[in-house]
Amino acid sequence: MSNFTAGYGGRVPGAFARLLADAGVRTAVDVRLRPDKAAMGSFAKAKDADKGIAGLLARAGVGYVSLPELGNLFLEYDDWPARYEAFLAAAGPLLFDRLAGVPGPVCLVCAERRVGDCHRRHLAAYLERTAGWRFTHLE
Repeated sequence: MSNFTAGYGGRVPGAFARLLADAGVRTAVDVRLRPDKAAMGSFAKAKDADKGIAGLLARAGVGYVSLPELGNLFLEYDDWPARYEAFLAAAGPLLFDRLAGVPGPVCLVCAERRVGDCHRRHLAAYLERTAGWRFTHLE
């Protein structure tokens, strides 16, 4: 089964939801450290599941799970990619524990539109190396 990654940055909310639905995503896995702090309310994790990103995706038939433990703790550092890779190497099995029960195909979702600018590429690579998952980056 192929899984996906996608960033919502610069996208219209409805178009982003359709992108995931059209790809066959069953569950969007939000890998932002602070999903409640999105600049656009449509992409914020709201207390009410009918609002924010969960509601947006639900209306397109896509489930939503927030896993802030997969967020990028090192974004403020110039060498964040190396630090994040070390973090995954040290704590990966613990970090991905909750992902095991999430219905797939999944899409790792973050704010950065381009996967090359985002930590989700490191998450995807880790899962490909250690668990045999496959990913397509929706850009």
